[in-house]
Amino acid sequence: MNAREIRLDLSRAERIGLEEAIFCANKSSNQIEQILDEILAANRSCLLTRLDAMQFEGVTAVHRARLDYDGESRTAFFNWRGKSATTPSVAIVTAGSSDVPVAREALRTLRYFNVAGLPLFDVGVAGLWRLIEHVDVLRTLPVTIVAAGMDAALPSVLGGLYPGLVIAVPTSVGYGVAAGGHTALNAILASCASGIVTVNIDNGYGAACAALRSLHAVNAFSTGSGE
Repeated sequence: MNAREIRLDLSRAERIGLEEAIFCANKSSNQIEQILDEILAANRSCLLTRLDAMQFEGVTAVHRARLDYDGESRTAFFNWRGKSATTPSVAIVTAGSSDVPVAREALRTLRYFNVAGLPLFDVGVAGLWRLIEHVDVLRTLPVTIVAAGMDAALPSVLGGLYPGLVIAVPTSVGYGVAAGGHTALNAILASCASGIVTVNIDNGYGAACAALRSLHAVNAFSTGSGE
């Protein structure tokens, strides 16, 4: 008897406030098709991450018509009926333009969950004036996601200038000893700026989910439902 390969968690949003996202890397076309079949049969939507162009093209035309696909972030919204928020709640900052695909994964995740993000790209500390000119705007938002590779200095610098929650995303950008993002991750973990948190290397989706959990917590306690 063949083992069942797909078991969707359709009640996850009821437990934690966030739906299950579908991580598509290493999934076969048949697996993705089965997932989309089940989502559609349940009259639900879903966010797909790490969906590459070949996988997208391999989806049947019936399902592809229901996909809002973004190739740069490798994300797709399936059967999505959400509303696009216009007032930003989270800033998404990158050290360089090479970090943008990871940042866009975070932006798209926020958008799927109806939260607007404010993108501020290519403001790394090698040209510190680029960051300084945005600090006043950043201070108006409760959460900032920072995507940075190489030495990942940007989260530490921002952590000394900005009072809100800093969620760092080390990226796999950089030469040699950058070691595919491990140097950036270690630099963030060793940061002297108090209270910075980090997610795994290149995990823009995880950073967005951390931001969403933070916003949900603030909203719950401000309305009294978290007491």
